[in-house]
Amino acid sequence: MSASPPARTHEADVAVVGAGAAGLYAALCAAREHASVVLVSATPLAQTASYWAQGGLAAALAADDSFALHLRDTEVAGRALVRSSAAQILVREAPDCVHDLQALGVRFDADRFGRLALGLEGGHSVRRIVHAGGSATGRRVVRQLSALVAEHPRINVLESARAQALWTDPHATPRRCRGLLCDDGRPIAAARATILATGGAAALWARTTNPPGSQGVGLQLALAAGADLADLELLQFHPTAVIGVPGREGFLVTEAIRGEGATLHDASGERFVDELAPRDEVARAIYARLQQSGERAVGLDMRAVDPAHFPNVLAALRDAGLDPTRELVPVAPAAHYMMGGIVTDLDGRSTLPGLYAVGECSCTGLHGANRLASNSLSECFVFARRAVAHALGAEASRLPAASAREIEALRALPPPSAAGAGTRAALWQHAGVVRDEQGLRTLLEDPHPLARLIARCALARRESRGAHLRLEHPRRDPALDHRHAVLSGTERGTLAWQRWS
Repeated sequence: MSASPPARTHEADVAVVGAGAAGLYAALCAAREHASVVLVSATPLAQTASYWAQGGLAAALAADDSFALHLRDTEVAGRALVRSSAAQILVREAPDCVHDLQALGVRFDADRFGRLALGLEGGHSVRRIVHAGGSATGRRVVRQLSALVAEHPRINVLESARAQALWTDPHATPRRCRGLLCDDGRPIAAARATILATGGAAALWARTTNPPGSQGVGLQLALAAGADLADLELLQFHPTAVIGVPGREGFLVTEAIRGEGATLHDASGERFVDELAPRDEVARAIYARLQQSGERAVGLDMRAVDPAHFPNVLAALRDAGLDPTRELVPVAPAAHYMMGGIVTDLDGRSTLPGLYAVGECSCTGLHGANRLASNSLSECFVFARRAVAHALGAEASRLPAASAREIEALRALPPPSAAGAGTRAALWQHAGVVRDEQGLRTLLEDPHPLARLIARCALARRESRGAHLRLEHPRRDPALDHRHAVLSGTERGTLAWQRWS
C-alpha cells in the first residue's frame, strides 16, 4: 500500500472557517490590516446560511434610542442570563459596524430623506433594525462581502472545502491551535489564529428554519480539539415558520412583518398573544394554543402589511401557492438559533489558545436564554472585528510545518458527524419547545455526539428559562441566574456552572 501523498500547506496569518456574514467580515477585517488570510467555505461563496437571513442588524441609531435602551431590551429578553459585558460591547459597537458595512458598499434601506429606515421587531422597545432590501438583508450583505473577498489579493478562498479536524501543536504548553486539516487532506497553517465562523446547529432538529448544513460542525471541531462548550440546552424556536406547505416547510416569515402590523390568530380567529413580545413568549404561546386545539398551525395575517417591503417573503409564499395579501399563512414554531456554542471571551478567544469563534457557533453569553431579534447579525460583525484585532495584536511566532506523522494522525480523525433522520426526530420530540426528564434521558443514548451533549445540559438546567421549558420544573430558579452550563473540553468532560463577568 503506497504512502499518502504529501499534503499541501497553505500558510496564512489567519485561517477562517465559514463564509457566512461573520466569516466574510473577519476575513476582510484581517486583510485590510495587511494580514494574509485563508478562507475555508463548504459551499460556493454567497450560498451560506447567512444568505437566507431575513432579519437585520440591531443598532441604536435613532434619535429616540440609546445604548442603555438597547442594553435593557437585550437583558430583558435574555431572562437573567445575559453576560452584561458582552451586551454592552454589542450595543456600543454595533452602530459603527453598520457604518463600516456602508463604507464597504452595503446599501441599507433608507427613507425618502436618505436616512436609514429602521424596523421594529419583537422585544425591541423602539425602531432600531437596519435592513437591506427589506427581508433580503442576508442576501444583500453576503453578496457584497463575498464579492469583496473574492477579489481581495490577500484572501485565498478555498471553496467546497470542509474542515475535518483542528490542528493543534503537541509541543506547546499549553496546547495551541495552529490551523486545520480539510477533508481533502490539505492542512492550513495559521501562525496567529484560526477563527471558526461555522454557524449554528438548529438543523439537528427535524423541524427547522435552517439549511441542512447547520448541524454544529464548528462545535464538534472545537470540542474534539479540547475547547469548552456552553449552554447547549438553549436553542431558540422561531415562532412563525411555515408549516404544511409543500416546498416551504420551515420557511421563516420574519418577525419584522409583525413589526409592521401582522397579527397571529388561532383556529377561531382570535388573537392570543402580543405579537411583538420576545420570541420565547410568542413561540410558547403558539405551542400552547396548538396543544389545546389539536391544530398544526396558527394563522399569520399579513394582509395589512405593504408587500413591497418584503418582496422575497411574498414571492416564496406565492411560489408555494399561498397569497398572503388575501389569506392567512399557516405558521408554527421551528428550531432556529442556538444561543449556546463554543465558549469565548469578549475578544472571541476560545479556551484553546490560538482558536477563536465568532457568530452563532460561539457563546459569549450575549444572548442569555433568549436571543433578542436581530442582535445576532450585529454580533457577527462586532465580535468578528474584535477577534481579528486581538489575533493580529497577539504575539505569536510562526509555527513549524506539520510533520508527516502529524498529518497522518489528523487524517485518521473522523470528520464532524451529520445527524440522521432518527436523531433529528428525537431532538424535535424530546428537546423541542417543551422538554421533560424522561425524554431528555433517551437522548443520552443518541448516536450523535451533540444530541447527547444537548441532553446533558438540558437535564442539568432544572428550571424553565427563556427558550428552555422543562415540564417538571416550570419556574425559573433564581439560583441559576447568570449561571452558564459549561462542558469542559471533551464529550465526557465535566459539566460545571460558571458565572461570567
